[in-house]
Amino acid sequence: MTRDEQFMIEALKEAEKAAAIREVPIGAVVVLGDEIIGRGHNLRETTQNAVTHAEMLAIQEACERMGTWRLEGAELYVTLEPCPMCSGAIILSRVEKVIYGAKDPKAGCAGTLMNLLDDERFNHQCVVVPGVMEQECGGMLSSFFKDLRARKKAEKKFK
Repeated sequence: MTRDEQFMIEALKEAEKAAAIREVPIGAVVVLGDEIIGRGHNLRETTQNAVTHAEMLAIQEACERMGTWRLEGAELYVTLEPCPMCSGAIILSRVEKVIYGAKDPKAGCAGTLMNLLDDERFNHQCVVVPGVMEQECGGMLSSFFKDLRARKKAEKKFK
């Protein structure tokens, strides 16, 4: 097992926490050296707050733990390609490298829809490693949305 796979498994554990509370199963961990310094999973429905994405929460925890907004040298592992908001936070917090699992064709800003993370017009760029454990990450999301559609269909039947 590679180092990237080991930390992506930790991000998947965070995604499982989100799924357990019926949140979209997205998880993230921030790593510095070989230590996880921040964890997060999607909480948007729970908090009814648009900014409580996994990446945002993991970055926030890492900044609090390190006592600085500069996460220079840190790596972010996330199960789904970051959106524009999260990509902005990644750039602003100076994360060095982003490793993600599944591509996001609707909002992915690490190479799929666009690439904010490697845009030289910003004062910071990140190395991007796509597709780590892509099947596991994408499969978790696919299962979640399949179950959600089935639940909504069943609820309509009983109304």
